[in-house]
Amino acid sequence: MPVDKNSRRKKIHLRVRKSVNGTDQKPRLCVFRSNKQIYAQLVNDLTHQTLASASTAEKSFQGSDKTKVEQSELVGQLIAERAQSAGITEVKFDRGGYLYHGRVKALAEGARKAGLKF
Repeated sequence: MPVDKNSRRKKIHLRVRKSVNGTDQKPRLCVFRSNKQIYAQLVNDLTHQTLASASTAEKSFQGSDKTKVEQSELVGQLIAERAQSAGITEVKFDRGGYLYHGRVKALAEGARKAGLKF
C-alpha cells in the first residue's frame, strides 16, 4: 500500500522530535509549511507554551509580490526579531519533517541572518 507524502513527513517529524526538545533557554523553532503559507513558532516543550510566532498569513504579508522563498526568509527574520525581544538568542531548529531545502532553508537562513543561533 503506498504511503502518501504527508504521513511520511509526520513519521519523520515524530522521529526527529524524540531528540529535539525546547527549553526556556533554548526553545524549539518549529516550522510548518503549507502550499501557500509558512509558519514558525518558538516553543518551550517543558511548559507547552508558544513564546513567539510569525507567519506569512499575517496582515503585513498580504498583497506581497514577493516569491514564497523570499517571504519565508522574511518570516525567519521576523521570528528572530521577536525572539530577541523576548530575550532568546539560541534555539533548536525543528524542520518539521520537511527537507532542509527551499522555503524551510530560506526561513532558517533568514533567522540566522537576523541573529538567532542554531
